[in-house]
Amino acid sequence: MKINLKKNMPNENNISNNTKFLIITFYAFSLVIFGFLVDTPKEIFYGIYNILMQPDTLITDYIGLGGMGAAFVNSGLLTLIFIYMLYKLKITFNGTTVASLLLIMGFAFFGKNLFNVWFIVIGVYLYAKVQKDKFSKYIYIALFGTALAPMVTEIMFSTVIPIFIRVPLGVLVGIATGFILPPLSSYLLRVHQGFDLYNIGFTAGIIGTGFVSIFKSYGFLPSPRMIWTTGNNVILSVFFFLLFVSMIIVGFVFNNRTFKNVKNIMKYPGRLITDFVILEGFAPTLINMGINGIIATLYILLVNGELNGPTIGGIFTVVGFGAFGKHPRNILPIFLGVYLGSLTKTWYINDPAILLAALFGTALAPIAGEFGWQYGVIAGFIHSSVVLNVGVLHGGLNLYNNGFAAGIVAAILIPIIEAFRKDEI
Repeated sequence: MKINLKKNMPNENNISNNTKFLIITFYAFSLVIFGFLVDTPKEIFYGIYNILMQPDTLITDYIGLGGMGAAFVNSGLLTLIFIYMLYKLKITFNGTTVASLLLIMGFAFFGKNLFNVWFIVIGVYLYAKVQKDKFSKYIYIALFGTALAPMVTEIMFSTVIPIFIRVPLGVLVGIATGFILPPLSSYLLRVHQGFDLYNIGFTAGIIGTGFVSIFKSYGFLPSPRMIWTTGNNVILSVFFFLLFVSMIIVGFVFNNRTFKNVKNIMKYPGRLITDFVILEGFAPTLINMGINGIIATLYILLVNGELNGPTIGGIFTVVGFGAFGKHPRNILPIFLGVYLGSLTKTWYINDPAILLAALFGTALAPIAGEFGWQYGVIAGFIHSSVVLNVGVLHGGLNLYNNGFAAGIVAAILIPIIEAFRKDEI
């Protein structure tokens, strides 16, 4: 799809860069407020301590590990810190800004915390210095790259390695990981040709596989975890529906009380790089994000799934990429593909890994957008199987396991689809 930027560029003079940052800041701050409403400060303090001082391999639900209040405060505070960092670096607010911050917000419910992300960021910073570039050029890679933060805590809090070795080794591995992320992420984009929206997830899967292979050679095996909370659907669904409806309302108000340009968003395939904030404006994008959030939340509830740390992470990812490639028309076929898989395969649609496969599998939404909904269904169907078998490669240390799997699915499907659609294209 050819894009005429001059034709499509929205008039957003009434929404300044600072206002956009303030709106995202409000949503991050609302998580902190909610955390203090559901738990006491003492419970939150001890909960965050538990979150910081334990490994974070998949699947570690922070609501189960530290309590609901601590999980929400961890997410809100970490997002606020990164918002401040982007603001101080004078970043121009766009769709990548939204996607990276909402990924931080979401994964801070199950794997990223106020301690383990910074070594990755330092590694990316050092890479920028070595390349004599501004850190701001690589800041989004740093944010997305925190997918590998569990590698740090897995080593640091290991019980089989002496403390005088594991602490410096954890720091070194975290920094080294951040250092090699920028060149690898640019190169590996060619593998899936932009049809996996979680390119850093694919890159992190490759890096994680390499590191875990080395770990295993020395007899160090990452410990699998399964902390998955249940029974919080009522309170969490109320909160998140209010949150996402407010996005639609705020977007509607800033869009001159219209839904203008929202339909335009639905016309884009969503392939990397499709920045809805630049193409159609922040206000329509915010509406799209709210709609995506409602759809993702409803999906979990309709299949009798659980709203908890991991599924909240998936929902926020769908919302965040509502500014950077996802919209209802290209994500719904992925959901359908995963659902159809549940009718013929050996697992249930509301199994933890499959709930996450549906939410995070929307990384493949550009396939539906580019080639048609039926190919999106096929992609979702295949993805639901692939994602169950790639986690062993990185030992659960890549939080974007679905991004890794989606890269593999896209690399297999795209050449086949293009070969059989050559005449049509």
